[in-house]
Amino acid sequence: MSSNQPSAPASKAMLWTGRVISGLAVLFMLMDGTMKLFKPSFVVEKTVELGYAEHVIVPLGIVLVACTLLYLLPRTAVLGAILLTGYLGGAVATHVRVSDPIFSTVFPVIFGALIWGGLVLRDGRLRELLPLTR
Repeated sequence: MSSNQPSAPASKAMLWTGRVISGLAVLFMLMDGTMKLFKPSFVVEKTVELGYAEHVIVPLGIVLVACTLLYLLPRTAVLGAILLTGYLGGAVATHVRVSDPIFSTVFPVIFGALIWGGLVLRDGRLRELLPLTR
């Protein structure tokens, strides 16, 4: 399909499914980022256990909230998804480095899939780029 032609609109069901999936992922990311900003004791304990110094918790929270807000805005949603993918990749690397159980390692991958899956369902341009169906 030519890049000049508009993408096929998503059905209402596809659009709303994408919004719900994206919304769930966003709620989790905002909750995680907000907890990093307020630093309750369990967040500090786990972060230090993962090998990070306590002083990096708030900057990590700021980065996570900022990337999530970019993902929320339609004009910057793809940039937000790319940045969140990098953030989640760092989470996977951290869990692998400390030999955490498999669920802790795969959990960020699941959220990355939710972020991109929700965005693909909402944005026809991404569906054209990803030839999952004909």
